[in-house]
Amino acid sequence: MDPEGRVALITGGASRVGGAITLGLAGAGADVVIHYRSSSGPAEAVATQARGLGVEALTLQADLGDKAGSDALAEAVAASVGAVDILVHAASPYISTPLESMTLQTWRLVIGVVAESFLWLTQRLGPQMKLQGDGSIITILDLGAFQPWPRYLAHGAGKSALWALTRSLAVELAPEVRVNSVVPGPVLPPPGFTEQQIALGAQNTLLGRWGTPHDVVAAVLFLVRSQYITGEALFVDGGERWAHRRKVG
Repeated sequence: MDPEGRVALITGGASRVGGAITLGLAGAGADVVIHYRSSSGPAEAVATQARGLGVEALTLQADLGDKAGSDALAEAVAASVGAVDILVHAASPYISTPLESMTLQTWRLVIGVVAESFLWLTQRLGPQMKLQGDGSIITILDLGAFQPWPRYLAHGAGKSALWALTRSLAVELAPEVRVNSVVPGPVLPPPGFTEQQIALGAQNTLLGRWGTPHDVVAAVLFLVRSQYITGEALFVDGGERWAHRRKVG
């Protein structure tokens, strides 16, 4: 699929890696619908940048923590742009949820945004993609989907569920719609990271350095354009998941 002239919806597309993906798709010629929950200022700033690249850009607010928010977003998309050709699900609240202090409310919030909202959005948008005869859906995972992280139980469970949904929906929506994942590693330090933490992040990769959001953008565009890849996860992590093997022996 050539992104030029297509319509892309990016959840969590207002800031950080999500914002970079939005601008990457806009730079490739796609009109973009930028979902945000509370970052209206950053969303409008990204939309302005996207319009400067010569495409249409729209911002839509929705709380994806429950089904009503997902349904409202799908309805707003249908009312404003009709169908979409590309869906990138990047929305993800990164909230610490240790076993001893995790609440049902926090659990449902994280699982709702990370996994359930993707299911409900695809339920609404996927059939139209099939009718159009072409579509690309990409989920943004992280290493937490494949390796357990302490104190992030809900996040790991949500990303694991998202990966399972990605594979299942690749089967469900075939052959017209391709569904894949991108798995970024250390590409953008969280706010407040110290120099020591940044250095440790680099050491924990095989390449010994951080990547950039542009590395993730390149992977997203590759999967959008690749007509013969579906149900796969593309790791963009500098070999982070294998770096521990260097210590063996």
